[in-house]
Amino acid sequence: MNSLPLASLDAIPSEPLHMSQRARVLLVDDDERNLHAIKTVLEDIAEVVVASSGEEALRHLLKGEFAVILLDVYMPGMDGYETAQMIRAREQTKRIPIIFLSAVNKEVEHLLRGYAMGAVDYVFKPVEPVVLQSKVAVFVDLFLMRREVQLKALQEQRLLDTTLQANAEKLRAEQELRRAEQRQTAIIKSLPIVLYLEDHDTSLHDPQIVSGNFMALTGFSYEELASAPKTWMERIHPDDQTRVVAELATRKEGRGYAVEYRWLNADGQYRHFLDQGVLLRDMQDQPLEFAGTLLDVTDRKELESQLLHSRKMDALGQITGGIAHDFNNLLAAVLGGLEMLEKSVPMEAKHSRLLSITRRATEQGTALVARLLAFARKQKLEPASIDMDTLSTSVTHLLEHTLGGMVTLEWQLQKELWHPYADAGQLELALVNLAINARDAMPEGGTIHISCRNAQAEHSDLPDGHYVVLVVSDTGVGISPKNLERVTEPFFTTKEQGKGTGLGLSMVYGFARQSGGKVQIRSEVGQGTLVEIWLPRATELPQSAATSPVQAEPKYGRADGMQHVLLIDDHDGVRLTTTTLLEELGYRVTALSDGVQAAELSDEELQATDVLISDYAMPLMSGTDVIRKLRSRKPSLPAIIITGHADAISNIPENVRVLTKPFTIMRLHEAIVVAETV
Repeated sequence: MNSLPLASLDAIPSEPLHMSQRARVLLVDDDERNLHAIKTVLEDIAEVVVASSGEEALRHLLKGEFAVILLDVYMPGMDGYETAQMIRAREQTKRIPIIFLSAVNKEVEHLLRGYAMGAVDYVFKPVEPVVLQSKVAVFVDLFLMRREVQLKALQEQRLLDTTLQANAEKLRAEQELRRAEQRQTAIIKSLPIVLYLEDHDTSLHDPQIVSGNFMALTGFSYEELASAPKTWMERIHPDDQTRVVAELATRKEGRGYAVEYRWLNADGQYRHFLDQGVLLRDMQDQPLEFAGTLLDVTDRKELESQLLHSRKMDALGQITGGIAHDFNNLLAAVLGGLEMLEKSVPMEAKHSRLLSITRRATEQGTALVARLLAFARKQKLEPASIDMDTLSTSVTHLLEHTLGGMVTLEWQLQKELWHPYADAGQLELALVNLAINARDAMPEGGTIHISCRNAQAEHSDLPDGHYVVLVVSDTGVGISPKNLERVTEPFFTTKEQGKGTGLGLSMVYGFARQSGGKVQIRSEVGQGTLVEIWLPRATELPQSAATSPVQAEPKYGRADGMQHVLLIDDHDGVRLTTTTLLEELGYRVTALSDGVQAAELSDEELQATDVLISDYAMPLMSGTDVIRKLRSRKPSLPAIIITGHADAISNIPENVRVLTKPFTIMRLHEAIVVAETV
């Protein structure tokens, strides 16, 4: 609507207007078939001028005015966005409405970019003819309305020349204007927009609403606000008022204004308004009044907020995953060194206790890294169908001695509950973390409720389908709104210093996202917190615990000393400790610091190699590239990849075992045995 402002008398063209003149529509598309098809659809509404490129469209715009521009987004040379930017940059064309047409760019980012370029609509191909006719007809009608207003002004001017003829023309113009206003009112009421007028010399923003559904936009009737002139400014969000006052102060200079702000609706919620207007002048160029529009852009702001939050969490995940990878290298070196010290050096009891404490700290570091990887969605998951009755019993036993006597745990499982598809161990850990958070939020005691229900996702941020929703709620102190958006960030905690790592909710968030679900958190200060975990529904029944194979505790024996291992790792500490572990197992080891050295081994050296163990993430050449390079010369070479990122490896060659850092000597031996038998 803001692209078709009310016309001043200065805008009357030098040549007379005729009602028989048809409105013109500019259609821009590089596909001749699209041009012909859309032109045929719109010819009954307006005269259609076609252009096959952005450059040709700009030339047409120099020759005349158009009611609306239909602009294809994807074109060779100058694309739709660039063409729209140039149209908006010219004073003569910047108010012509633009409708983007696109067959490919359907993501939210492209929609937002289109609207940011000044588009009034974004239509996806193939287009339903009736829908396109309806959309274009709205702007053609608005264009004709403006011409009608111009025609009325012209007719009033001619009243000075011929009295009888002028009286007849005036009556006809008033009738036409009345019909135009009726059409305009109907159109405006169907949109989230209102039109207003305001005195040009006012010092207080007090819009006088002239059209639009004001009640739907604000929750108030116009009469309620008109009775108190200061109400409009008082209901602007306090953080926005200074900016709004400064922007409105500039409008007296005679230029248009546009400002976004939050306004308190009757329901107590803030809505985002885009307030735009221009100064109207009379024939003597004297200011008359401001004509403006109020547009509700709340939905657009929420989309922008969701997009920014998603990008922020992705960036945090990338950083966190990188940090976790480096920690795994350090922990691998520490854990391997501790194992070799324990086996190689005789120790007194106090030294043995000190070594145990150090190993325990290393294991805690490993658990911490696992939580970081969970947030970064880079942990190795083993999803399966989960029986919630069994899992609830397991979680209850884990929490028996943790919650304390003042906090009780209640479960409520829906009848005929579906089975979630996820990693059972990670889900168990997630529920335990949420329960402990709930306990800490109720220092005076209370009840933690854990419920499970079936749900179907439709028109949400999850793919359509069946989901199992696990809900953990408490009646504790709650989370303030300013902290609610940050609680899933790693290391952010609302607990006192020393009472939380800030990784509980971040782990739950990463686990749910990696499992194909999501996490939703709702909280009110003093009322409690509710956390929902959405997980996909399993397509198979859970495996019975009675039929699950029992895993024997791994044991290792020493090799005969003749087996030759080629070890490649760019981290000096990991390479040294892994070499020591392999030698403890009885292997003969050749250790290299990068894959290029391994690729340059002679045929004799390669044929003497029995097992290849390579780090994945290395400069110059990755571990998978090393394996392919050496197997091209020795196809039967057994190989193991060691990595600090469980799911960061892509295109793993066949028959390659993946061993995640840090690892013990038993896990290393087991990996070699499996690799040699594949």
